[in-house]
Amino acid sequence: AAAAAAAGQPPPPPPAAPAAPPGAKDRADGGAAAPCPAQPPLPAAIPAAAEEAKGRFRVNFVEPASGGQHQQPPASGGDPAAASAASAEPCATASEAMNGYPQNGDTMLSEGSLHSAGTGAQHYYDTHSNTYYLRTFGHNTIDAVPRIDHYRHTVAQLGEKLIRPSLAELHDELDKEPFEDGFVNGDESSPAEAVSKHVVDNKGVVKFGWIKGVLVRCMLNIWGVMLFIRLSWIVGHAGIGLALLVIGTATVVTTITGLSTSAITTNGFVRGGGAYYLISRSLGPEFGGAIGLIFAFANAVAVAMYVVGFAETLRDLLVDNNALMIDEMNDIRIIGTITIVFLFGISVAGMEWEAKAQIVLLGILLIAITNFVVGTFIPAHDKRAKGFFNYHGEIFSENFGPDFREGEDFFSVFAIFFPAATGILAGANISGDLADPQLAIPKGTLLAIVITTIVYAGAAVATGACIVRDATGNLTDLIAPGTVNNCTTAACKLGFNFSSCATTRCSYGLMNDFQVMSLASGFGPLITAGIFSATLSSALASLVSAPKIFQALCKDNIYPGLHMFAVGYGKNNEPLRGYLLTFFIGLGFILIAELNIIAPIISNFFLASYALINFSVFHASLAKSPGWRPAFRFYNMWISLIGAILCCGVMFVINWWAALLTNVIVLALYIYVTYKKPDVNWGSSTQALTYLIAMQHAIRLAGVEDHVKNFRPQCLLMTGAPTSRPALLHLVHGFTKNVGLVVCGHVHTGPRRQALKEIANDQSKYQRWLIKNKMKAFYAPVYAEDLREGTQFLLQAVGLGRMRPNTLVFGFKKDWRQALMKDVENYINAIHDAFDYQYGVVVIRLKEGFNISHLQAQEELCMSQEKTAHPKDTVVNLEHSDADSKPSSKSVSETNSPAVSQDHKADEEDDGKASTQPLLKKEVKGSSVPLNMADQKLLQASSLFQKKQGKGTIDVWWLFDDGGLTLLIPYLLTTKKKWKDCKIRVFIGGKINRIDHDRRTMATLLSKFRIDFSDITVLGDMNTKPSKDDIAAFEEMIEPFRLHEDDKEQETAEKMKAEEPWRITDNELEIYKMKTYRQIRLNELLRENSGTANLIVMSLPVARKGAVSSALYMAWIETLSKNLPPILLVRGNHQSVLTFYS
Repeated sequence: AAAAAAAGQPPPPPPAAPAAPPGAKDRADGGAAAPCPAQPPLPAAIPAAAEEAKGRFRVNFVEPASGGQHQQPPASGGDPAAASAASAEPCATASEAMNGYPQNGDTMLSEGSLHSAGTGAQHYYDTHSNTYYLRTFGHNTIDAVPRIDHYRHTVAQLGEKLIRPSLAELHDELDKEPFEDGFVNGDESSPAEAVSKHVVDNKGVVKFGWIKGVLVRCMLNIWGVMLFIRLSWIVGHAGIGLALLVIGTATVVTTITGLSTSAITTNGFVRGGGAYYLISRSLGPEFGGAIGLIFAFANAVAVAMYVVGFAETLRDLLVDNNALMIDEMNDIRIIGTITIVFLFGISVAGMEWEAKAQIVLLGILLIAITNFVVGTFIPAHDKRAKGFFNYHGEIFSENFGPDFREGEDFFSVFAIFFPAATGILAGANISGDLADPQLAIPKGTLLAIVITTIVYAGAAVATGACIVRDATGNLTDLIAPGTVNNCTTAACKLGFNFSSCATTRCSYGLMNDFQVMSLASGFGPLITAGIFSATLSSALASLVSAPKIFQALCKDNIYPGLHMFAVGYGKNNEPLRGYLLTFFIGLGFILIAELNIIAPIISNFFLASYALINFSVFHASLAKSPGWRPAFRFYNMWISLIGAILCCGVMFVINWWAALLTNVIVLALYIYVTYKKPDVNWGSSTQALTYLIAMQHAIRLAGVEDHVKNFRPQCLLMTGAPTSRPALLHLVHGFTKNVGLVVCGHVHTGPRRQALKEIANDQSKYQRWLIKNKMKAFYAPVYAEDLREGTQFLLQAVGLGRMRPNTLVFGFKKDWRQALMKDVENYINAIHDAFDYQYGVVVIRLKEGFNISHLQAQEELCMSQEKTAHPKDTVVNLEHSDADSKPSSKSVSETNSPAVSQDHKADEEDDGKASTQPLLKKEVKGSSVPLNMADQKLLQASSLFQKKQGKGTIDVWWLFDDGGLTLLIPYLLTTKKKWKDCKIRVFIGGKINRIDHDRRTMATLLSKFRIDFSDITVLGDMNTKPSKDDIAAFEEMIEPFRLHEDDKEQETAEKMKAEEPWRITDNELEIYKMKTYRQIRLNELLRENSGTANLIVMSLPVARKGAVSSALYMAWIETLSKNLPPILLVRGNHQSVLTFYS
């Protein structure tokens, strides 16, 4: 069966009594198969149990038994003992399942113990043991078959998230637990608990289909008062032809936006939030947060606009009937307040009531439209004086062309009409309340655009073909056709002379009467009812949309101060607080009652949203992300870009100052969100495009040869965990920030399994820490047997194309005399390897040291013991855990330089995020530990390079020409804000009788390099013999490392040298006696001339590989750099990094 499955063929049914081969071994796929005796065939499987196991894998295990009772969950849960007991059980149950599976149509799966007590029909199993997919492959395996539940988010509402077996479970040795803590990904609760916490009870939740949820809402929002009041006026000014062009242009914009919306909504599961959700998940939180806030506000103010429109219409009726309550303005406020309270009540009652109200309003609106269509065919003998003549070719012909008056033009007319088309997102705005947003939004939105466009175009043609532009309303203007000279209008041909309207403004006709649709309809009050329906339905839709959008925005915590509005209530998670906020915003603008100024801004807010939706599709397509796979295929990236440009253009057409104000507001919110950097990752197209651009530029850069003018130090900085050596990181970042690349190398040693797990955890944790602490660096962990091997891996493999390190940076190994000499040998050999790979090398020494990981370990220990220090004590307070915190006598990570970690703390942060606060704080209450004097100095030194250096000096001891790296690094430091007040002093070697000549020569060279300096000192006494005390101190230091071969037998000495190659021979010491004296003498000169410098940059002495022992080389570096301010020992790769050519 296994072979058949591997070959892609269906597995054959197993025999009723399979015989296990003798000495059967563990299966290759990770399970354990024990030999089983032959079993007799059993009856077919009984019906499956009603409940499902809640664990990492949730599948019914149907047992072919005669009972129907449920097996209770074992108390052991994820106890390994249960799993071991299971493996020792007889395999009767497995055999029964094998016999029963051909009759069962479901995949059968057991977890953990296969022991069956009684006749239970369903079993709950442990989460880390054998899982059997019997029917699918015909043999036991813990490999999971593809299923949708493996791909859900943890908070999925449509089903449970299941976790497929990890590679560790499938791949690691059977005698090792896949997870030390028994849980996946460091979870503190069992997978079963994690799943059960996110199972949502959908009972009673109201979800809408595409008609009720999208089509109805979009049609009601698009069919506004424009249809009944302003469309006839637009036809009068623009004519039928241009009116159709106005409608068509608006339709093009909305259709493109509808197509873009459809593409985004079908590219994955859509939650609540409408336009905000679509834009934020496509373009990221910066654009989404900006648009979400103004779009929610626009909908809230739109409630007031629509309610005021309703109140004005009702007030006009009161005026016509002399029934005003107070005055025209206050009547609007009274009616508007009562109306919004009524609408608020419907909204709070729940989405189902709101949907029912929308259906009723749509019915009224459809009746009103039908009433108008029917009315145009009813003979209009008594309406002709007011300009209505039914359908006539003369009227159609006369009204087809434009007749702009009173300064109107095509764009002003278009600006008045376009807000009618801004309701296309009414359905998308309640995306969280749709049963299937991916189906409903595209289908409902596009169909609504088609239907409403047809109605608008039909109404424009009907009014233009039935009603003349001007009419007096006087029956006395009735004439016999053709009896009046100089009267060639359509009205004259139909028996009315309205020529007086040319000089005197008339009250009727397309140009003068906004109620002509009531005139043309069969029953005028129905049009008024249609106006009421249009305004109230739009107000109700906006009143529901604004809180839903605002709730989604607040849930994402883009604006932390607004998180209280994220709370939902009831089965539908109704944003009652958002409803209340929207109610008060709408009520406030209703009481103002002057919306003519804010109306264009609101229209521009909507258009900004449409523009970004279109741009999102273009951007996602341009980024070529594999995750961009919309099920809706009828879109084009370039058409979406045109749609975005059209939306921006329409914004300025409607109102140029409102468009500018909208852009300023969006830009301000964008900058704010960018500055706050919300900790979210939605896989936006911005990320995808950033990757694409970076890859393209990296490839392009790889094809360009390096040039000395473009050289920049790109450092492989061996920090270990970046948090453990902050001073080292800050100093190197000081001369590479915005100039070169920094890669923090971290060599993990120790048990391979544990190291690999630590690497997986540390990768994102420390990279996040670097970014949030504004360190422009990368983190590169690697597993190796020792420091040297890990450094070799990094030297060869780190980087991409031209973005590769060219300089290896170490901290000085301060404890080299106490450490294992094997580790010292690895340290020195790593430097030799760097030279072999043509890297420059920088060794940095700080007399206090760099490594503060042991302080972190002390603090974490005190925190765990809940000890509290006195506030006046100098204390260490850790803001996050560190991987290199456990000291080990065998671990090189205890030193100040190598990036090696052997012991990592198991209690990592719960969320895996490193704090952005300073690593260590002084004078902090809480868990703390008093420090000794050495640790206090170390703590102070750890922040030395984070401070402004003030007026001081950077002393450059450029003794050997290494290509200029020794000079370039201090120059780059002085270009940074913290070091800009420091002056460069240059020290060079020379002869006493040529000091002036050498100084002038160096000054000329520096001026050609365009590097400012304050002084040049020529060291004429560099080769003078050092003092006897210093020589004696050096000899005392190296004494434990000498071989003393002259005092031993030759064979013994050779054997000892072979076993301990780091030992210093007498011959070696004699050969390099002068070089040793030079290092001692240079230290004397350094203390004399640069003892007060802020920083010393000096040429690193080079030891010939294989000739100078590691102990002697370390002694040279120790002697050269001891008792000095911070010092960088630099050696370039002897290729020019400076040039004076242009």
